[in-house]
Amino acid sequence: MEADPLGSDPAQADAAQSDPAESDAVDRAESIAALMATGAADLAGQVVQTRFRMALAETWGIEPGASVLEIGCGQGDMTAVLADAVGPDGHVLGIDIADPSYGAPVTLGQSAEHLLATDLGRRIEIRFTTDVLTADFPEGAFDCVVLSQCSWYFASYEQLRDTLARVRPWARRLCFSEWDLRPTAVEQTPHLLAVLTQGQIEAAGSRGQGNVRTVFGRDDVYRALAEAGWTVQDSHTVVADGMQDADWEIAACLDYVDDHERMSVLPNDIRRLVVTQADVISATARDRGNAALPVLTIVAE
Repeated sequence: MEADPLGSDPAQADAAQSDPAESDAVDRAESIAALMATGAADLAGQVVQTRFRMALAETWGIEPGASVLEIGCGQGDMTAVLADAVGPDGHVLGIDIADPSYGAPVTLGQSAEHLLATDLGRRIEIRFTTDVLTADFPEGAFDCVVLSQCSWYFASYEQLRDTLARVRPWARRLCFSEWDLRPTAVEQTPHLLAVLTQGQIEAAGSRGQGNVRTVFGRDDVYRALAEAGWTVQDSHTVVADGMQDADWEIAACLDYVDDHERMSVLPNDIRRLVVTQADVISATARDRGNAALPVLTIVAE
């Protein structure tokens, strides 16, 4: 049976009716999702994205009135959730190195423009084409820095480490999340293989513009944090039921293997390994509804 999106499962709906806190979370997720540009085309899908990010924010303990710097804000899915969490007296500054024309079917710029025009927009500032390594903020300018589901976009381990070190003086707390390479169910294996295969393609020199450019596991993240001067205070694993990222990464991986130009850059042995792994993915993945990996969340100080 395919996983139903969060909030559309009858059992979850019943639970929401009997649990006031859960009912409030569902209502909040629907309200936030309706403010997103992508929510206009697929509200149910955006609700899944929003509830997932609300679960991440809850593990971090984002407080009302907080000032937050979000690195890699992208389409603003986490930005909106953070703005809801900090309340009317808080502020969220989202920065992203990408150009506002990046993204499809809704670009980053279109999504930001839509979000900033909503009630949450008064709590939000967004800056694109901004490299955190060259940005400059006063010491202690923020209550916390957030990097959510963006570390695999980094070009190298060194770039991630240097970014973590760069933001160290700007805030006392750092909140981090990324897909965890340790599956908790065999159904998550196709997602894992798709991620690792894309990482191999990139590491072998065939660079692209996908979601996976450098793959970091839990130990990599812990090492990078320590080298950058951060100490992990807390960590959690968050399930990602209903999220479509496994489907997206599986499709992206198989598309890369069919891209003769990208594959021609790879050494023969690597190309053969990539093709073999793609065969395994094709044999084990569903057409859609593949189970997503769990997510690692961290609070460091």
